[in-house]
Amino acid sequence: MGIYSKKACNNFREGYNCAQSVLLAFADLVGLDDKTALKLSSSFGGGMGRLREVCGAVSAMFMIAGFLRGYTSPNNDIAKAEHYKLIQELAEEFKSKCGTIICREILGLEEGSDSYIPSERTEQYYEERPCENCIKIASEIIERRFLN
Repeated sequence: MGIYSKKACNNFREGYNCAQSVLLAFADLVGLDDKTALKLSSSFGGGMGRLREVCGAVSAMFMIAGFLRGYTSPNNDIAKAEHYKLIQELAEEFKSKCGTIICREILGLEEGSDSYIPSERTEQYYEERPCENCIKIASEIIERRFLN
């Protein structure tokens, strides 16, 4: 596990959501101050505000990819296609290790949103949920793809 992956897992253990944990770990690399990184990613935890859609660690991975390799011209279809290809590759790599990029499927939940009230962070919470592993995997993908 690399330094960023460790930071991301530690962030999660401190109580940050999955998206915040990943983006905050890489904030310096993408040129964000901690407060901006935390605010930007705060809506993506729990699969986007506990809607249990795309995993927050994956959303943060995509944000980081955008900061590091994103396009800026709305008319450059080649750059856009290259970036979307990268995003799909990142998603496939995450899927190959976690089975899916969908939060509810990772957690084994039924279809639909969850309560907007976050779960209490206890030792049992951390032991029962695969979230920390997903955070580690997303962070390792970023480290491998962008830092080597």
